[in-house]
Amino acid sequence: MRVLVGTTNPGKLREILAILGDIPGIEWVAPGKVPEVQEAGTTFLANAVLKARAIARATGLPTLADDSGLEVEALGGAPGVRSARFAGEPPDPAANNRKLLASLAGVRSRRARFRTAAALALPDGRVWTGEGALDGEIAPEPRGSGGFGYDPLFIPRGETRTLAELSPEEKNRLSHRRKALEALRPVLQALASGDDEELPEDPRLLG
Repeated sequence: MRVLVGTTNPGKLREILAILGDIPGIEWVAPGKVPEVQEAGTTFLANAVLKARAIARATGLPTLADDSGLEVEALGGAPGVRSARFAGEPPDPAANNRKLLASLAGVRSRRARFRTAAALALPDGRVWTGEGALDGEIAPEPRGSGGFGYDPLFIPRGETRTLAELSPEEKNRLSHRRKALEALRPVLQALASGDDEELPEDPRLLG
């Protein structure tokens, strides 16, 4: 069974395949020319569903998409769903990190949370979703060369290293993205086996 990964972010693509790439019977398809979906939702979940459903309908393939972001307590939950464009258009991860550090200058509490919502959509409109979160804090300066986005600034709870200082395997074991994606593993396994009776009941039918 072919399943399209609905992202053009190479970092996300690597992580999704590292986490779910071992499911027998699934042939993962990297996105080619897919429609650009306006992320108009006010939540990560709404945006993930928008992307997955739009791409599934356009390509005729089951599509896995996610929406992720950083919520900083001292900033009232910002950047939130605007995480990728925190510093404006076009998206610029380095500029986002600079703006975040400037926004927290002089702030004592640096608690933050990474959140991911993942959606698996079928061309017929059925959608299953999963969500995950990772608590931590914002480092005073970027550290590490791995990962992407805000990873050089995010220290997971219980760690002294940023996500960018962890190996890919270490990051994937604890990440918010893994928690969201693993919730969809039973759905993917059932679809790959062709056994609709094994599909979880009551998929989200949003929109």
